[in-house]
Amino acid sequence: MSLNDPQWGNRGNDNGGGRRPNQGPPDLEELWRDLNKKLSGVFGNKRSGGGGDGNGLPPVEINPRFLGGGIGLLVVLVILVWLASGFYIVDASQRGIVLQFGRYKESTESGLRWRLPYPIQSHELVNISGVRTLEVGYRGSERNKVLKEALMLTDDENIINIQFAVQYILKDPVDYIFNNRGPDEAVMQVAETAIREIVGKSRMDFVLYEGREQIAVRAAELMQEILDRYKTGILISKVTMQNAQPPEQVQAAFDDAVKAGQDRERQKNEGQAYANDVIPKARGTAARLLEEAEGYRQRLIAMAEGDASRFRQLNAEYAKAPEVTRNRLYLETMQQIYSNTSKIMIDAKGQGNLLYLPLDKLMQAAGSITPQISGEGVVPLRPGVVGDALSSQPLDRTDTRSRDALRSRDRETR
Repeated sequence: MSLNDPQWGNRGNDNGGGRRPNQGPPDLEELWRDLNKKLSGVFGNKRSGGGGDGNGLPPVEINPRFLGGGIGLLVVLVILVWLASGFYIVDASQRGIVLQFGRYKESTESGLRWRLPYPIQSHELVNISGVRTLEVGYRGSERNKVLKEALMLTDDENIINIQFAVQYILKDPVDYIFNNRGPDEAVMQVAETAIREIVGKSRMDFVLYEGREQIAVRAAELMQEILDRYKTGILISKVTMQNAQPPEQVQAAFDDAVKAGQDRERQKNEGQAYANDVIPKARGTAARLLEEAEGYRQRLIAMAEGDASRFRQLNAEYAKAPEVTRNRLYLETMQQIYSNTSKIMIDAKGQGNLLYLPLDKLMQAAGSITPQISGEGVVPLRPGVVGDALSSQPLDRTDTRSRDALRSRDRETR
C-alpha cells in the first residue's frame, strides 16, 4: 500500500462502500515490496515460477549487471554536476576572488570563469565600480541626527554639530576582503577621526562659514592617508559637508551673535566706503594745494630773480646816465599805470577841486599832449607838465555837467 492510496487513513468499518477497516499507518515491509516491484520493471528483474510471499506478490530478484551499470551512470552524472558547479560569471563591474581551501588563490576579470568545485575552491564576487556612501552624524536625513558622532569641539573651545557624507570605491578587492575584518566600519571610524582632528585645530567661524570646502578636502586627504596605512583597499572619492551649526541649545544666542557680527561688518564697510570717498578727495585737494604753492613759490622766486637781475642791469645803466635812466623809469611807470585805467581824478594844485581826466577821450583828441621829439631822442615831460596843462584850463562849473554827473562818474571810477 502506497502513501498515495486514497483509502489510506480512512476511519470506520466497511459498510458496503468498498472501504477497508481502519488499519493505521502503512507497513514498511509493504512499502519495500512495492519498491522492489517497480525496480524489477526498470532493470528487467525476473519473477519466479510459482513462488510468492504471503500477500500474493512474486519475489523480486535484481540483476547485478544492470544494477552495476546504473550506479556507474549515476556516479558519472554526479561527477559532471559537481564539475559544472565550478562555473561562475563575473560582471564588468566586478572582480572574482578565487579561494582554495579558504586561502586566496587568484583574481579573475569579467566573463565566464571556471574553478575547481567546492570544497576544493570557492569564489567571491566583489563590486569595484559601485560608489558606496557612508553617513557620519546622521542617518538618512539631516533631521535624524546622531549626536554621538556629530558633536565636535573646535580650537576656540566651542561645540558644533557637523554632519557629512563620505563616498568611496574599492581599488583593491584583495586588500578589502583579507586585510581588515570590517572595512566599512573602519571607514566610519577613520572618517570620524579625521574630521575631529581637523575641527579640533580650527576656529568655530572658520568651520561654519569660509572653511567648509577646505575642511572637506583636507578630511578626504587625511582619510585616504590613514586607509592606505591600514591597507584597506578603499579609495575615498568625495567628502561632502551636509551641515555645520552650533548645538540647538545655544542656537538662538548664536544667531544673535551672528547678527551682531553682520551689523559690525556692515558698519565697517560703510565707514570704509565713506573713507574711500573722502580720503582720495582730500588727498587730491592737498596735492593740488601743494602743486599750487610750489608753482607760486617758483613764480615768486623767478620774479624776484628777474627783478634782481633787472635792477642790477638798471643800476649799471643808471651809473652811466642817471638823468636819462630816471626819466625813462618814470615814463615806463606812468605808462604801466595809465594803461590799466581810462579815467583819473586829479587834485588841481591842492585847492580841493577834483578834476576828471578822461584819458581815452584825450588820446582820441587831436590836441592831446605828445612828447617832443628832438634829434637825440624822445624828451620826456616833467611830472608837473601835465598838471600845469590841465590847471591852465579853467573848470567851468556852469557847464552842462552837473555835480550829480560828476558824482556818478566818481562812483564809476571807484
